[in-house]
Amino acid sequence: MMLSAPYTSLALTRRAFVGGATALFAAPSAIARTLPGPNDPISDHAAELPQLHALVLNRGGETVYAEAFRGPGLERPANIKSVSKTIHALLAGIAIDRGILTGPDQRVLPLLGHAPFGDGRDRLTIGHLLSMQAGLASTSGRDYGPWIASADWVEHALSRNLVDTPGGRFIYSTGAWHILGAALSRASGESLLEMARGWLGEPLGIDIPAWVRDPQGRYLGGNEMALRPRALAQLGSVVLNGGRHGDRQVISQQWITASWQPRARSPWSGDAYGYGWFLTRFAGRAAAYGRGYGGQLLVVVPGLDMSIAITSDPTRPARSGGYFTQLRALIERSISHVETT
Repeated sequence: MMLSAPYTSLALTRRAFVGGATALFAAPSAIARTLPGPNDPISDHAAELPQLHALVLNRGGETVYAEAFRGPGLERPANIKSVSKTIHALLAGIAIDRGILTGPDQRVLPLLGHAPFGDGRDRLTIGHLLSMQAGLASTSGRDYGPWIASADWVEHALSRNLVDTPGGRFIYSTGAWHILGAALSRASGESLLEMARGWLGEPLGIDIPAWVRDPQGRYLGGNEMALRPRALAQLGSVVLNGGRHGDRQVISQQWITASWQPRARSPWSGDAYGYGWFLTRFAGRAAAYGRGYGGQLLVVVPGLDMSIAITSDPTRPARSGGYFTQLRALIERSISHVETT
């Protein structure tokens, strides 16, 4: 496969991808074909979590466990909240693969056709947005409402105070991802919805409904996407397969490897962050995950070739020390069972 210039130093064969990933993740082990069903300890544990809607486990690309405990079920789209950031990071990688973007070091303001600010914003890159190191004050948390009430979400996010140097500390901000989405859309000539459907939905055979748009008609970057729980788990399986689905290379192996390189660290969970993925360990296993408000999760565990999709009530918080800690316990119980099956 011919690689674009940004990936020359990361060129990997399928075998080398697995080997190279062991620097971060253990190599896949033998695949167990059976996992718990209803009335087993995992289901009993999951059923006790009142915010939990659905749990899907894939291994080796196959669904080995799927159960909806409440909510819209397994076959209807669920709001995945900020797991959208992980999907948008995949779209950025595909854009680089296709030569639409030159690489993570490409400057953002020229992509937007925006005049220079004359400060650190002028050095803002695609990679800074992907790793939540934009240096701009956050538009999330208490600042989210004023941001989405503004007349221009991109300009509002770009005009936030610089509170760090681009490339500095981790600053969680959905506005930075909306800037990324706008840059992607302007560079490609397609909306985020068209990219998501054409670059991921069509090759994977999954439906991606339209979601929220800003006053200029741009789809919200980094939040409010919806996917069926099974589709979310399937996306994780494709990532674990080096970005390949059937006979199609949907996402490059090189981009996935680059996305799993730690670049920043969350001040809340302590987990490292790459390009759209938190990096941690569950039950002693290295893992990457996307996390959304309320307890939406996509977890990939390369050492077990295991993808976990969790959807939850999107209207209730899932804080560390609360529901998110309960979900970590559920994930670890699932992983531990797989290791002994």
